[in-house]
Amino acid sequence: MTYSLDFRQKVLSTRKAQKLTFDQTSTLFGISKTTILKWIKNIHGQTGRNKPATKIDMEELKRDIEQHPDAYQYERARRLGVSRTGLWSALKRLKVTYKKNSESSQSMRRKATCLPKEYYGL
Repeated sequence: MTYSLDFRQKVLSTRKAQKLTFDQTSTLFGISKTTILKWIKNIHGQTGRNKPATKIDMEELKRDIEQHPDAYQYERARRLGVSRTGLWSALKRLKVTYKKNSESSQSMRRKATCLPKEYYGL
């Protein structure tokens, strides 16, 4: 949950004016001591990421999807040398969907990976 700048300033000014400890301040306002400490260091909070979005090469991922549309995510993650969670996030960023493979029988139906229409310029 993000607190407003006014609330942050109120907490810090109250702590300073009444000479409260971190425990007393956190109890008074119902927030954690860690949050108060972070506000003392930087009242505005973090505005962006300090690292790149992913180590996954998106072009390589697109090629892998085209070459292996029926692959499971753990298989794809192993081929690309990344975690399954990282792969899931990358697929989400690419807006990849899973659709039922019509070639499989009804009982043994698998899902195939499909790139969005924007990828093909449609």
